[in-house]
Amino acid sequence: MPTAYILLCCDLGSESDILQAIELIEEVEEVNRVFGVYDIIVRVSSDNMDKLKEIITTRIRKIDNVRSVLTIIKNEI
Repeated sequence: MPTAYILLCCDLGSESDILQAIELIEEVEEVNRVFGVYDIIVRVSSDNMDKLKEIITTRIRKIDNVRSVLTIIKNEI
């Protein structure tokens, strides 16, 4: 099962709204607010890599007030 860790930078003050929007995505396994360079970290899994990419590009990256995204895809060996 492909898994990705997604690190988000958000507009100041929008973190709570973004967290709520991400929690509504069924494939999200974990979402946490963090402090430092990034504001939110998300762990998401899907049945296949194409669906995982679709979730990241069309559902998470397009949430209002998300400034930037760094995606780390876990390599299944």
